[in-house]
Amino acid sequence: MHAPASHSSSKFATVLRVTGGNFMEMFDFFLFGFYATQISRAFFPAGNEFASLMLTFMTFGAGFLMRPLGAIFLGAYVDRVGRRQGLIVTLALMAAGTLLIACVPSYATIGALAPLLVLVGRLLQGFSAGVELGGVSVYLSEMATPGHKGFYVSWQSASQQVAIVAAAALGYWLNVTFTAQEIGDFYWRVPFFVGCLIVPALFVIRRSLQETEEFMARKHRPDAREIFRSMLSNWGLVIAGMLLVSMTTVSFYLITVYTPTFGKAVLHLSTTDALIVTLCVAVSNFIWLPIMGSLSDRVGRKPLLVAFTVLTILTAYPAMKWLVAAPSFAHMLEVELWLSFLYASYNGAMVVALTEVMPVSVRTAGFSLAYSLATALFGGFTPAVATGLIEMTGDKAAPGLWMTLAAVFGLIATLTLYRHQRRMAAPEAVRVPAA
Repeated sequence: MHAPASHSSSKFATVLRVTGGNFMEMFDFFLFGFYATQISRAFFPAGNEFASLMLTFMTFGAGFLMRPLGAIFLGAYVDRVGRRQGLIVTLALMAAGTLLIACVPSYATIGALAPLLVLVGRLLQGFSAGVELGGVSVYLSEMATPGHKGFYVSWQSASQQVAIVAAAALGYWLNVTFTAQEIGDFYWRVPFFVGCLIVPALFVIRRSLQETEEFMARKHRPDAREIFRSMLSNWGLVIAGMLLVSMTTVSFYLITVYTPTFGKAVLHLSTTDALIVTLCVAVSNFIWLPIMGSLSDRVGRKPLLVAFTVLTILTAYPAMKWLVAAPSFAHMLEVELWLSFLYASYNGAMVVALTEVMPVSVRTAGFSLAYSLATALFGGFTPAVATGLIEMTGDKAAPGLWMTLAAVFGLIATLTLYRHQRRMAAPEAVRVPAA
């Protein structure tokens, strides 16, 4: 058993060790969406580009269907044995799925077995990611100094933005170094191999983590049966948490993973332009997330959650409508940066709020299940939903309506949780800070 982290240890170094693994897991997870066009041609050949892309995005979304299962089973494991050991297990699973996708021969080489193996790799990634975000968020919340939980927990999401920057930068390098044909034939695999090569270093980093003092001090650690019973008895809290996360997960995948495809296939901008916008969005997210997490420590979670869901409802679709009316690199950058501000401002308060409303004994499982259900039902299929909405309605701004709907869900969840928090939360739950 590892000793709890001492007060003298560097909080900054601990945050880096925790989020370093989160960065790589999310880097591997996002690559599939970033290179959807190339993957669709390699593994999902169909009669037309729309059908091929939809098959790819459906496979991308299938990984999210595994996330609730990962949240339940791996989340129970983390709540039982500890945060540190759980984070090591999730890293191993993500590495296995990424390596499989990187090495599978194309459809032209092995036929229908190719998309089947890619699906298996994606499901492994999804099972791992089901508890990764929850495990990291809970670890950060438990090691945070008093009064600064929002700031510390925000680095979970901030580390994802570094993953987006790295993926977009690699994509940009590939685009200026190789031809589109060369990238489609092989070089789209390079970022996947890069992710696999970094995994050994991350294992070393995660093995150096110490267990949180809060977890070590806990006298009772529930077994899997107790955790599952608690999840069932708190099903209303999990559903409300899922709706709270819907705004985050839809907006995040819309402005990051879907942006390269939207820029190229819908706005007919260059690949380079779309990747630069994606990179700028990730940098914007990285800046705003800790700022808004820290602000939520000062003013409370509720004011930020309400304000930015309302702003999203009022502006998301009009902003997209303005963009598609006059598509250009500058206009796309302006709109995406605005949506980035909305996302990061909401998420900076949302993630820490979700750790606070869950019962302490099942904090990882509860957080992960709510988050995973939101990504499975809303966020993970955002690229597919956006593609389908444009095809069905003929409205290129239709993805903005999807983000608006998610903001409505987020607003309803916020008002519900804060109005009924005493009734909904379990007796041992940590109360959400007053607004």
